[in-house]
Amino acid sequence: MGRPDASSFWGQTRGLPWPFWAANIMEMMERLAYYGVRVVIPIYIAQADEIGGLHFTQGDKGFIFLWWALVQSALPVFTGGFADRYGYKRQIVAAIFLKVLGYLTMASQREFWPFFSGCLLLAAGTAIFKPPIQGTFVKTLTSRTSGAGWGIFYMVVNVGGFLGAPLAHFLCGYSWPLVFYGCAALVSLNLLWLLTYRSVASGADKTTGVWQVAVITARQLSNPRLLAFLLIASIFWAVFTQLWDMLPNFIVDWVDSSSLARHLPGFMLARDLGRGPQIAQEWVINVNPFLIILFVAPLSWFVNRKMRRLTSIFWGFVIASLGVYGAGSSRSIYICLTGIACFSVGEMLCSPKLNEYLGVIAPPDQKALFMGYANIPMALGWGYGSFIAGQIYARAGEKAGLALRYLSEVLQVKELPHRTQAFSRLTEMLGQNPAQVTQLLWDKYDPSQVWTPFALVGLLAALALCVFNHLARKWEEVNA
Repeated sequence: MGRPDASSFWGQTRGLPWPFWAANIMEMMERLAYYGVRVVIPIYIAQADEIGGLHFTQGDKGFIFLWWALVQSALPVFTGGFADRYGYKRQIVAAIFLKVLGYLTMASQREFWPFFSGCLLLAAGTAIFKPPIQGTFVKTLTSRTSGAGWGIFYMVVNVGGFLGAPLAHFLCGYSWPLVFYGCAALVSLNLLWLLTYRSVASGADKTTGVWQVAVITARQLSNPRLLAFLLIASIFWAVFTQLWDMLPNFIVDWVDSSSLARHLPGFMLARDLGRGPQIAQEWVINVNPFLIILFVAPLSWFVNRKMRRLTSIFWGFVIASLGVYGAGSSRSIYICLTGIACFSVGEMLCSPKLNEYLGVIAPPDQKALFMGYANIPMALGWGYGSFIAGQIYARAGEKAGLALRYLSEVLQVKELPHRTQAFSRLTEMLGQNPAQVTQLLWDKYDPSQVWTPFALVGLLAALALCVFNHLARKWEEVNA
């Protein structure tokens, strides 16, 4: 037999060292636990009619996600430098303990501030977990294997994400706290995998102190071209994260999946709310990681051969923005699924390339530091985007809120019920079934409009990146 073609996808993956695969396994376990919570937590926090939920407002949910994003995504900007300086393995251990503590706090607390503190502990653990894992990738990949390697990484992330949805659906069928306890147990298993992980040398100067690491981190951020790229990506992240922050509530409130749900097994269905059988929202959104598992690795390899990284990111921005708009443009499950599929194609074109691009332009001894920088767009975009989304959805998209509005404006009810009882009260007063009242509110208030500003913002990010892409051809340090 001849030697494998080094230019092929499988040829590139052969010979990748064990630390690369060990880091991927730990990443998959961490993502399985994380998305087991992430895919259902918008419902647990703010869905008005969720049995056993916290019943906080949509604005409360936006506030929680704002600070979650800032902690989870701003800390790696600095913890990446510390991973380079003090070693990847130590930081992974600290991250696991923080994440377990966060899950346990979220499981046991129902008041706003104690639950909020649990979210921040989980965010902090995630923040210091990412840079050493991603630093391992960029230190074990070469320019020849970069495209396939990052494609594999993104596929593994989404294997965890895909399995997280059925895990969460199964566990919350017993109780909501069990979701968090189960995820704490899962992430703690990484302590066992860590025994097989051989530390990778970061190449950084080990004599630098804490203050010097912070200074190096801040100095690199003063590069105007790097900063411009991070700000453009931040605009897009405000759109990107709404698939997990706003769409779950939108699906539960509005999307009618009864025609498709009749043909699916019971474990994929949601609790009956009087609108006929409906697919659980976590299974609807699970189309995203499912498609990515199937296609991201070969697509990343193909794009790596045919397209510049910045060009791939540009088209990803455009397609994902159109997908977000499409997913919320109709009550039809088929249109929603088509929008999610479109979004997934855009995500595959841009998200792996964002990390890969920063890894390629990073100096050899600052790989984890630049992987930390990759979290700045998420910190700004996810934080501000989800905070604004909470306000927008509370005002123009939440079914409970629109039911209160109808009771006040149309039926002239003076003593309005609590938002958790608003829809059932409206259904009772109108003498109609929940499906009819849902359609009535959709026709009168058109909650699909909540997606328009996000689609426009995503296209604005694409336009800004188009300009940056044109200029980058003249700048040697960012022309990749």
